[in-house]
Amino acid sequence: MTSAPLTPSDLVAQAVASHEHELVALRRDLHAHPELSWEESRTTEEVARRLQVAGWRIERLPRSGLVAEIGTHGRTVGLRADLDALPVEELSEDPWRSTVPGVAHACGHDVHTTALVGAAHALARLHACGELGGRVRLFFQPAEEVMPGGAVHLMGLGLLDDVERVFALHCDPGVDVGQVGLRLGPLTSAADRLEVRLEGSGGHTSRPHLTGDLTFALAKVTTELPAILSRRLDPRSGVSVVWGHIQAGSAPNVIPDRGFLSGTVRILDAVAWADCEKLVRELVPEIVRPYGITAHLDYQRGVPPVVNESLSNRILAEAVTEVLGPDGQVVAPQSLGGEDFGWYLDQVPGAMMRLGTRTPGGPTYDLHQGNLHVDERAIAVGARLMAEAAWRALRA
Repeated sequence: MTSAPLTPSDLVAQAVASHEHELVALRRDLHAHPELSWEESRTTEEVARRLQVAGWRIERLPRSGLVAEIGTHGRTVGLRADLDALPVEELSEDPWRSTVPGVAHACGHDVHTTALVGAAHALARLHACGELGGRVRLFFQPAEEVMPGGAVHLMGLGLLDDVERVFALHCDPGVDVGQVGLRLGPLTSAADRLEVRLEGSGGHTSRPHLTGDLTFALAKVTTELPAILSRRLDPRSGVSVVWGHIQAGSAPNVIPDRGFLSGTVRILDAVAWADCEKLVRELVPEIVRPYGITAHLDYQRGVPPVVNESLSNRILAEAVTEVLGPDGQVVAPQSLGGEDFGWYLDQVPGAMMRLGTRTPGGPTYDLHQGNLHVDERAIAVGARLMAEAAWRALRA
């Protein structure tokens, strides 16, 4: 009795399974040797070596990172992973904990990178079997964690110009391994940085009427700018202004002549994001004007929101069902975190999924924390999902 021929999904599953131990070893190696944004040279070379063995055509980017492609004709689908670590101290006691003081993969980019290497092995298998049906381009992107990040750099090189659809994943330590969070529409928010410097004449606290009460004006900006924006922008846009640093003065009876505050502006809606900077620049001087204070603003636009396109989101949902079954999909909550994958989706349709990395029944960790723990079974899941999504997108 002859067995049924293997389907493309079977080929993907076999290829990932045959490399799973190697992928876990790669993730542990990358985790032990984290590199900050724009410094990911070792990481780039570790990835390049494995892709060359798998038959991918490789182009190294000018600073760090690389792009790889397989297939020679047809439509082009992109898959993206980010390479950089964070300036965070590792707190875990794993044998593969960071060997670099003050630097750690506290956002799971080592998992993203390794999962995409696994997907590369699976897609190479499909190509060798004549089942790929198009071109796939892998973006191993540097500098996701800084502004402006690697996405802008990569797009400036024209590497996304002929891509018709693009996908990415991001670790979610609040979702069990074996499950994936999907969401149609806005998934993450735009994230900008705002600094406000105030200047006044300064004076004695007994005579605020004879000077500009800078500290009072600083407090007004702190509370009134978020309040006014919530009335001037569509409330459905989810605008959030949160201050992280406020400083003025050094004595209780002295009105200072200078003050400073900085924070972030986050918005879920791309239209409101486009309007926000101009509005902030108009509002802050008006808030402090009654107190005789001058304002200077530094508004740094960061990243747009990640907005998952409908067909791309459906392709991911089909991939999740194929790989994990009908119970593999959960609804991903909206996040006010920033993610520079939003720049890709500003140019081409695509979607991002939330890859579950929590051990079922185990503790929930948080991203950007030195104690982040990842259930490494998520690597194979992510690899299969990315390969499956690319194969399906070439036929959508």
